[in-house]
Amino acid sequence: MRFAVLVFPGTWSDGDCRYVLQDVLGHPTDLVWHRESSLDGYDAVIVPGGFAHGDYLRCGAIARFSPVMIALRRHVDAGRLVFGSCNGFQILCEAGLLPGTLRRNQSLQYRCAPQHVRVERADTPFTSACAEGQRLMLPISHGEGNYFADPDTLAELEAERRILFRYVDASGAVTAAANPNGSASHIAGVMNAAGTVCGMMPHPERASEALLGGEDGLYIWRSMIERWN
Repeated sequence: MRFAVLVFPGTWSDGDCRYVLQDVLGHPTDLVWHRESSLDGYDAVIVPGGFAHGDYLRCGAIARFSPVMIALRRHVDAGRLVFGSCNGFQILCEAGLLPGTLRRNQSLQYRCAPQHVRVERADTPFTSACAEGQRLMLPISHGEGNYFADPDTLAELEAERRILFRYVDASGAVTAAANPNGSASHIAGVMNAAGTVCGMMPHPERASEALLGGEDGLYIWRSMIERWN
């Protein structure tokens, strides 16, 4: 499987994503600068975390106008996979490839900590290596991870089972204390209606080697690879 990892000015999780996909999992992975106009030949595109364009205006608000985003939309229209984490999730929402938006954390504080998330369904290209209800421990690192959408959109996401990950406590329960940013419906990650684009606030690339304290992020990467196979 061939991956592209997008790089904007201010992106800083690109190297981690490339390392996991290429060196840990053995799949060819290229870093693609935001001024590129083609994503031809890639099976999946990763939009990684960081502070694209310094997160001026709003997170992802400038990145959405980069030339590579036109190519990304063509990639999506062709039915190929896209996964974004943290700032990547914000960019995908700003570009209209995912519903909703990410606002300042309810606490108005930056949150950087391991976080439990629950897999809400296991029949998608991003969760097929998981079991439904499985808890994953993934790092979060954000100041604007408070997922917001209007009531109709939230109801649609629920009805169509497009909420893939929720913040939970160690027992798997949805509690206010387990929600690190105030996200509506405790949402940690969603996908598009076609099931080909997923965004989440946690960083699976930071939990993909035992040496770093955990390998739960591999479930997400391996799910995408299984879909391709």
